[in-house]
Amino acid sequence: MSTDEPSSTAEKHGHEHHEVEGPGYPTPAAMRTESEREKTAFVIALRVGMDVDGSDFIGVVDLDPESDTYSELVDTVEMPNKGDELHHFGWNSCSSSCHTEGLMRDHLIVPGQRSSRIHILDAEDPRNMEIEKVIEPEEIFEYDLSAPHTVHCVPGGKVVISMLGDANGELPGGFLQLDQSDFSIDGHWEADRGDMEMNYDYWYQPRHNVMISTEWAAPKTYYPGFDLDDVEEGKYGDSIHIWDWENKEHQQTLNFGEEGQIPLEIRMPHDPEETQGYVGAALSSNILRFWEESDGVWEWEKVIDVESREHPDWDMPVPGLVTDIVLSLDDQYLFFSNWLHGDMRMYDVSDFGNPRLVDRIWTGGNFADRQEIQGTEIRGAPQMLQLSRDGKRIYWTTSLFSSWDNQFYPEIGEKGSLMMKADVYPDEGRMELDEDFLVDFGDAPGGPARAHEIRWPGGDCTSDVWQ
Repeated sequence: MSTDEPSSTAEKHGHEHHEVEGPGYPTPAAMRTESEREKTAFVIALRVGMDVDGSDFIGVVDLDPESDTYSELVDTVEMPNKGDELHHFGWNSCSSSCHTEGLMRDHLIVPGQRSSRIHILDAEDPRNMEIEKVIEPEEIFEYDLSAPHTVHCVPGGKVVISMLGDANGELPGGFLQLDQSDFSIDGHWEADRGDMEMNYDYWYQPRHNVMISTEWAAPKTYYPGFDLDDVEEGKYGDSIHIWDWENKEHQQTLNFGEEGQIPLEIRMPHDPEETQGYVGAALSSNILRFWEESDGVWEWEKVIDVESREHPDWDMPVPGLVTDIVLSLDDQYLFFSNWLHGDMRMYDVSDFGNPRLVDRIWTGGNFADRQEIQGTEIRGAPQMLQLSRDGKRIYWTTSLFSSWDNQFYPEIGEKGSLMMKADVYPDEGRMELDEDFLVDFGDAPGGPARAHEIRWPGGDCTSDVWQ
């Protein structure tokens, strides 16, 4: 199922021989093999829940090993307000726009999870970004939505953002659509929400007219921190939702029950022909596979189970807490983080229904042997992941969410979190921690910060969807 070989179907869809030139790459294989090595990373950094009296910011990290400032935070773009809790972000246009003339991948859409404020940054010059526009929360609340999360550019000149709550931070959530040209609000994306109430991440495969969304909880449930009683009271999600992409209507719910409590990040193969994918169930600490049957009905199964572990300081077995997953651009390897255990795993998924563990790295967490690097205490554990386009380097940050950080790794709230890296050897199926690379956001200008999601200028493994 490698995406490295151009398919006849891809040519049929005009993604091998189009006449106009837009941003991105015609195929995942082209991005993987033709793009340059990443030289800059945009990293979300926030100060919510810390003693630092400052705003959240987008950090610019130097990833060019030939540079004198390699593995340093070389610039920051401060947000105009405090308390946003920047979380996930995305682009104004993506690789599905490669056949659309006149577009540029030059603006980042950066929402605040806690403020519901959306920032539009001009990122044409990756090392000299500027805030171009701010959509204030009151404008969002008019559509009875709040807590923006996943940002995807979509065909038709639009940007769609999953929203986790209503204007009061309660359920249901929904999807907000922006116009790509001026970032004005169109309104709700969905025409019929069906029985979807909780929301979190989503992925879409336009060739198969499908979008699939996951669940966290109402903002008012998860904002204060994690409470197991909330799980027992059914306040956290355990399902994913299948949508008709074209008609924007809810079609089916896959309920996982205890096997899939808190299904967060979702990834479908980069091959746009695929009608299957994975979702990481954080609390259950399982990787679940879902797929479409020939009759159009979607099914699921558990393919990876991370067993909970006993710890002398915990009065219950500690779950791994799978908080992020990423697929390589050739769809051969799946990586995911176990934030409470402290490891980041690499699976060969050449046989998608039978993932094979090939390697893991232990850093930080509650069980890892390695608790420092370059003499710096590892605060937190592998959390948000980003893989290089060629699949040879994987980077991660160690902060999850401000109130959850303060609950499970309080040192992050005091000293900030870290960004780390491992070299990946796809041909050998192994990883090696790069102990020469460390970005300590405890030393950020203006005081410590929590580093979270990572993006590359030019596209990456977690934000690009091909038509």
